[in-house]
Amino acid sequence: MSVMRRIRYSRWERGGAEKTDSDSVFQQLNDYMSDTGDLQQAMRRLMQRGLKQGEKRVPGLEDLLSQVAREMRRLYERYRLQSAQDEVKEELESIVDQERETLDELREGKPEIEEKQKFLDRLPSKSSEAIEKLAAYEFENPEAGEKFQELLSRLEQIRRLENSVRRDGNLFRGQTPLDFKEAQELLDRLEELRRLEAQLSSMRTDEVDRDLLEKLLGKDVRQEFEGIARLESLLEQDGYVINRGDHFELTPHGVRRIGQLALRDIYERLKRDALGRHPVRRRGSQELLTEESRPYTQGDSLHLNIIQTLKNALLNEGGLPLRLRPRDFMVYESERSTRAATVLLLDMSWSMSWDGRFAAAKKVALAMDSLMRSLHPRDYFGIVGFFTRAVELKPKDLPEATWNMGDPFTNLQDGLHLASELLERRPSQNQQMIVITDGQPTAYCRQGRLYCEWPLSFGGISQRAAEETLREAERVTRRGITINTFMLDDSPVLKEFVDSLTRINRGRAFYTRPDRLGEYLLIDYVSRKRKKL
Repeated sequence: MSVMRRIRYSRWERGGAEKTDSDSVFQQLNDYMSDTGDLQQAMRRLMQRGLKQGEKRVPGLEDLLSQVAREMRRLYERYRLQSAQDEVKEELESIVDQERETLDELREGKPEIEEKQKFLDRLPSKSSEAIEKLAAYEFENPEAGEKFQELLSRLEQIRRLENSVRRDGNLFRGQTPLDFKEAQELLDRLEELRRLEAQLSSMRTDEVDRDLLEKLLGKDVRQEFEGIARLESLLEQDGYVINRGDHFELTPHGVRRIGQLALRDIYERLKRDALGRHPVRRRGSQELLTEESRPYTQGDSLHLNIIQTLKNALLNEGGLPLRLRPRDFMVYESERSTRAATVLLLDMSWSMSWDGRFAAAKKVALAMDSLMRSLHPRDYFGIVGFFTRAVELKPKDLPEATWNMGDPFTNLQDGLHLASELLERRPSQNQQMIVITDGQPTAYCRQGRLYCEWPLSFGGISQRAAEETLREAERVTRRGITINTFMLDDSPVLKEFVDSLTRINRGRAFYTRPDRLGEYLLIDYVSRKRKKL
């Protein structure tokens, strides 16, 4: 009776990493950087967890480590190692019993035989120790001596077996017995699995033995590993990161792309959510993008909406080739923007680590930098980070900037002072500071000296720090600089301080949550920046 074989055909698909583009990989890296604030940790997490974006999925080294663990667990649950140790013990006992029989036969006329019998009686119970002690023993039975020499040649393997049973014996819960040779093969495989586990745990793809990986886990797993290794190479080949050997660095292209992604995330949320329902004191226009078009008139700048223009030509004339007429042309609404100089002051004090505040603030800074580069390249945009002291942050520093646990105080006064110095170097009729903070000042500088003071109570006020900060705000105001404050905490004491600063400067204050910060800051900035013609 013949058996019909059924063959199922399916569409062939290449490996996940081969279908993956470098921008998708970088977006995943950017997500991990948002969580960690550190490129090295983000790269490590990318290798660990792989790529997980919709249908684009590439396993990470953690997935391969799980497969190693499953294979080790399968071996432990299938085999019983004690049987091999019992085999050695029985073999040794057989040799010793054979020698005892010979000694009993030779006892008459040989006084040294009794000493040999006592020697055998005092042998250790542990097989390896007994074998080691018997190595100096001169056998009376030649056949037993030959068998012992063969056993002695396996002494290191016996020690290895005993150590494994002592260390991992409780892990071997299977019912399949093993002889000595099979046990050695099993221990070899387990050692190879542990070596592979150590290589994968290093998170360095160049340290992984690919042939060993295929031998132990199969060809498919090797292909998965090649996909993981390709994630890193894609980032390097397309110029997002540079591998310096002991660390990775973002390229200027990578820094710019992070800013673009931050801006995109905020815009997408704006399009997705209804605006005007958020707990803020002041509200700005809801328009962000100039997407409206109108018919072209003579004298207009030719900022063509090419899709609408071609659509009009098809509707008006139809057929190919297309014939474009003046009435078909559609142009985007133009904008007139005044040149401005802006410094964003980013609170990097310890309290910004709470509730995702710093991650949200940093995303806003990245988005603002990207927005200025793309839409307002002639404007100046600077960034100042302030904690116990204030520092200027360059765009390349932003992706890995984080809150400062070592200098946990909030020195807004020094931040305002440094920001005013930056604006002084970029004269403009429109100068402003944007302050993102969650707390009141707890540090200040006077006559070149730094002073720090804790609040009188939790959520309370640091009186001298607040006074010095408001004095700095007065100096900033006299220079015609506007201060807009975005506050991530709404406790009464902090509101009172921000209200005082706002009254002095005649700027504006916004009270919002970290998850809404980006939307409102960009809405406010762009709506005030733009005037439609």
